[in-house]
Amino acid sequence: MRIVVKVGTSTLAHPTGRLNIRKVEQLCKVLSDIKNAGNQVVLVSSGAIGMGAGKLMLTSKPNDMPTKQAAAAVGQCELMYTYDKLFEEYRHTVGQILLSAYDIEHEERKNNFKNTMFRLLELGVLPIVNENDSVSTEEIGIGDNDTLAAVVAVNCEADLLVLLSDIDGLYTKDPHKNADAELIHDIYEITAEVKALAGEAGSALGTGGMATKLSAAKRVMSYGIDMVIANGEKPELLYKIIAGEEAGTRFHSR
Repeated sequence: MRIVVKVGTSTLAHPTGRLNIRKVEQLCKVLSDIKNAGNQVVLVSSGAIGMGAGKLMLTSKPNDMPTKQAAAAVGQCELMYTYDKLFEEYRHTVGQILLSAYDIEHEERKNNFKNTMFRLLELGVLPIVNENDSVSTEEIGIGDNDTLAAVVAVNCEADLLVLLSDIDGLYTKDPHKNADAELIHDIYEITAEVKALAGEAGSALGTGGMATKLSAAKRVMSYGIDMVIANGEKPELLYKIIAGEEAGTRFHSR
């Protein structure tokens, strides 16, 4: 299988923005094992701005564009250093891809991106993709990494997209406010009723929320790609997800 895994800032970092070493080490171990089993893996990683903010000792995610871009430049270095070090322990080579909206909207640049991705996968590399936050702005950016992950999954012709977040999946109600909220295991169509279940934006350091995840699901489902939302606290859930077993919320494309 060709699997795109998106990991959110809340999974990678503590609320301070600093790296959550235990979580990242476990994630890299599981992804390496999945790759060892013969699967192709692409990692879409959030966290550059959040981690940069932490390293720069900022108390929260910056609001102004120059500080966001500065934090992204600092945080991206730390992210890739960490991934390179951890995946190397399991004898896997990583490659960095930074995208902007222009790279997706312009046909020639999009083809260049796709060709690079296909060749990296052929060479056995584990591509790590992020938006080029150090140069993108709100006007020209992709916007959030749930959308980015969907774009990557479509363009690299993935079999499966997994969004690892700080929630188990899509619930019938907001589980933070309703004790009787129930996890929905299977979705076959993004209806108005399903959209109505989406809440507000996510954590203080992240940018996504359930609405962006549902939008990502709708995009990939239209291309015949399944998507799963699962809890990033438990990277080992990826084994069950790939096996088609019940874990999180699965959006069925067929």
